[in-house]
Amino acid sequence: METRANYVAVGAFVIACMLGLVITVVWLAGIQYSQEYEYFQTNFTGAVTGLGKGTVVRYNGIEVGRVTDLQFDPNDPRVVIATLQVQPNLKIRTDSTSSIEPEGLTGGSYVEISGGSKNAPLLTAKDGERYPVIRSSPSALQKITTGVPELLGKLNTAADRLNDILTPENQAALTHILANLDKTTSVLAARSNDIDATLGHISEASKGLPQTVADTDAGVKKFGKLSDDADAVVHGDSVAQLDGLLADARKLVASLTKLSDQLNRQPTSVLFGDRRKGYTPK
Repeated sequence: METRANYVAVGAFVIACMLGLVITVVWLAGIQYSQEYEYFQTNFTGAVTGLGKGTVVRYNGIEVGRVTDLQFDPNDPRVVIATLQVQPNLKIRTDSTSSIEPEGLTGGSYVEISGGSKNAPLLTAKDGERYPVIRSSPSALQKITTGVPELLGKLNTAADRLNDILTPENQAALTHILANLDKTTSVLAARSNDIDATLGHISEASKGLPQTVADTDAGVKKFGKLSDDADAVVHGDSVAQLDGLLADARKLVASLTKLSDQLNRQPTSVLFGDRRKGYTPK
């Protein structure tokens, strides 16, 4: 009985030591685990094809962690919440963004985190959040695929308008315009020598243009002086003298008119005087 009791005590002690060792290892591992990683969340809208637990997380292109969990947002089934386990001290900032990027031609994907700007504050968890939440943005591929339907719509519209423009009537008109244009260019090419000669004459004529302008300016100045002289005559003493001269001229004309009348009636009397004897009383 005593030997058996010793075995039981030894077995219990060994088991207790093993449990203590396991608990210590787990505790130490937990402390190290919590010190080596930080956690963030990001929300992706739409399909997350190629994403899963263990997917690589990159920060500015450098691998810094893994995706540890994916779950639907209970308030919006279109949103997928991804939990990211990353290296500590990454200094993820409030204007950092996350996106799903394709992993080359392998068909896989990874999560890319942008660094943000250096002046932005560090990202921290808000009230009610388990982890800080990184804003998500569409990837380059998602932007392209999202814009494809719109681009195709614009191409279809452009094709329809092109078909409306290229009707048989418009094609005939365009052919006629091109034919006229070809004819015009042919004529211009044939008359190129005449055009060159004409341009040469214009160039020679333009050389005398400054002298012509100078002569014109001198003529304008002379005309201005003449106008000033005429204005001085009109408003000066010459007008009064001219009025007197005109009065004298009118008197002279009246005298000449009177003399002409007398010559017509009695030319001899005017020339030789009146020689008739008058009555002499006795």
